[in-house]
Amino acid sequence: MRPDLSVLLLTTLIGAGQGLYLALVTVQVYALFGLLPAQDGRAFFAPGSAIALVLLVTGLAASFFHLGRPERAWRSAAKWRTSWLSREVIVLPAFIGLVFVSGVAHFLHYGPVLAELPSGIPVDATVVLGLVGTVLAFALFLCTGMIYASLPFLREWASPFTVVNFTLMGGASGFTLAAAFSVWTAPSLTPFLAAWALILTLLAFAGRLASLVRNAKLRPKSTLQTAIGIKHPRIVQTSQGFLGGSFNTREFFHGRSRGFLRSIRWLFPVAAFAIPAALLAAFVAGAGAVLLPVAAVVQYAGLLAERWFFFAEANHPQNLYYQAIG
Repeated sequence: MRPDLSVLLLTTLIGAGQGLYLALVTVQVYALFGLLPAQDGRAFFAPGSAIALVLLVTGLAASFFHLGRPERAWRSAAKWRTSWLSREVIVLPAFIGLVFVSGVAHFLHYGPVLAELPSGIPVDATVVLGLVGTVLAFALFLCTGMIYASLPFLREWASPFTVVNFTLMGGASGFTLAAAFSVWTAPSLTPFLAAWALILTLLAFAGRLASLVRNAKLRPKSTLQTAIGIKHPRIVQTSQGFLGGSFNTREFFHGRSRGFLRSIRWLFPVAAFAIPAALLAAFVAGAGAVLLPVAAVVQYAGLLAERWFFFAEANHPQNLYYQAIG
């Protein structure tokens, strides 16, 4: 498949925004039980929510460049009963709205107590908003991943690894960003967030490596022989019968050489997982906090490369025929 920049930005930016918001909620829940120091809503949670909101809105805006008729984008929500894309179109704005409301509530210190746990711990409105946002964040990971995992003819995507990896990589990038953010806003939280970012990065690496191993073992169910009914062992296409490209050659093939594809296959695990994990581990071991912003930037660049490879790796069956002009 052809990787489109707008979709690369959409999936990586909203994933990082989801992960960052989940990191904020994690801090709040831990503090609720006295496991972390409580943070001021206006100094930590509100600006963190604002950064998550910028990532989500930027990702949503990028998606419009992928549409042929952006003015009809609202119609994409009409098939929510059967389409994972329609479900994503519904859940994403809902999540964006909740992040906005949550950030405003923290900024205004609006937190009326809505319930009380059996242990006597009060649960205010911001906690409830965070828990609802957590459900929406994971629902959004599910919808985004299933858009691709639900396509059986693209066998590289049709796997539970797709949803798992979208979730883990979004969580890893979000927690790494949260650790970098806390360096300036809440240094007492930085070791906690960096440790979780390291764990999620390693889990994301394991999940993505497992998917690479799985996909390397896939063998095409169809061949040129089965497609045209000729059993000769060697069939080579020399022409498609026209001189220029078409929608099929542009949209269903990345147009890059096998060597370029191999280089990206080796590059993205290093940039998205190995280098950030090494920097996070160095910080946890006692190195300077300056490593964390570097880890966040390198990891996001690596995830852009990973997402490019994710799309390019998917081999559409139509490429059996449309292979001479890319």
